[in-house]
Amino acid sequence: MKVITSVTVFQDAVGMRLSATYSEVDDNTGRIISDNNRFDRVITDNSVKADAQTLIDYAAGLLEE
Repeated sequence: MKVITSVTVFQDAVGMRLSATYSEVDDNTGRIISDNNRFDRVITDNSVKADAQTLIDYAAGLLEE
């Protein structure tokens, strides 16, 4: 099975981008097959973009505290 281990969302010249890392784990033994794999995607779904922007805005608000 593949398990997401981190997710980052950021804005760049291409658009709103999602970067994630994951590990592959053997379902039967629990042994890690591969670790720290990464993929990147541009977010095209408008509702997901809005959710990502909400998280970015929340983080920006924490800077003011």
